[in-house]
Amino acid sequence: MSYPITRMRRMRRTEPLRALVRETHLEPGALILPLFLCPGEGMRREVSSMPGVFNLSVDEAVKEAEAAAALGVGGLLLFGLPETKDEQATGAWDDHGIVQQGLRALKQSSASKQLVLIADVCLCEYTSHGHCGVVRQQGDEYEIDNDPSLDLLARTAVSLARAGADVVAPSDMMDGRVMEMRDVLDEEGCEQTPILSYASKFASAFYGPFREAADSAPQFGDRRSYQMDGANLREAMREIELDLDEGADMILMKPAMPYLDVIRAARERFDVPMGAYQVSGEYSMMQAAFAKGWLDPERAMMESLLSIRRAGADFIVTYFAQEAAKVLG
Repeated sequence: MSYPITRMRRMRRTEPLRALVRETHLEPGALILPLFLCPGEGMRREVSSMPGVFNLSVDEAVKEAEAAAALGVGGLLLFGLPETKDEQATGAWDDHGIVQQGLRALKQSSASKQLVLIADVCLCEYTSHGHCGVVRQQGDEYEIDNDPSLDLLARTAVSLARAGADVVAPSDMMDGRVMEMRDVLDEEGCEQTPILSYASKFASAFYGPFREAADSAPQFGDRRSYQMDGANLREAMREIELDLDEGADMILMKPAMPYLDVIRAARERFDVPMGAYQVSGEYSMMQAAFAKGWLDPERAMMESLLSIRRAGADFIVTYFAQEAAKVLG
């Protein structure tokens, strides 16, 4: 029936009524907080392009984790800034690497009982050239060599799992990385460690601030030969299907807001746990608008997260995790 018998505004009159019929819900346990671990002690260095985000020494990361756990945040996604870098990304798979140190410390803290500890698996923060795989170069030409990179990625996954990672999350976009990791993890007695695959990761301008935070900008070229073309939705579905066939337990979409259609398409097609990463550029552009007074911080933050959840993400990786958890109470 139509107006005046049907009046859609009846159910919008008060907050209790709006809450009663609300279709999409956010909760702190569905939020994952990224942390950037760096060497040192008592280190808390703000990332200039990401207000409120810091490079943290392990002791400070433990404090941050405990604060996040107290707010009910669901987990952490850990990245590392090593003391030294080389062409083989040694710091990524070194059992004494910065993220491995952080995982062991976090496992000994009270926060570990409430937080899922997810370790990013990639090489870009650890290579001297800043690419996510082994570089093969001939003269002025270079190529990111896929198959030799798989061994280093699998070694990294095993090292992180042994250090205490509850979940390993490959973000490199090398072909076959999930199968290689699953095989090696199983061989090394880590068969219970789930793989959260960045199955749909697009070559995006929205990663810029992250590269400052993680000191991971490529020293030459770009990552378009291995990260996905932003125009390709059907290809994203193929990437996800292949990663699931190779043994991924969960999938992650990245970025989130510019690719809400990808999240929705994946949700409709794949019946697996699925997350989305509200990446650094999404966070930074909102923070810039907040600083200018152009957007209401709380409302814009919550609306952006709700849009990602509504599109189909079961959980959201976001730098707003703690602030949003405070709002959600």
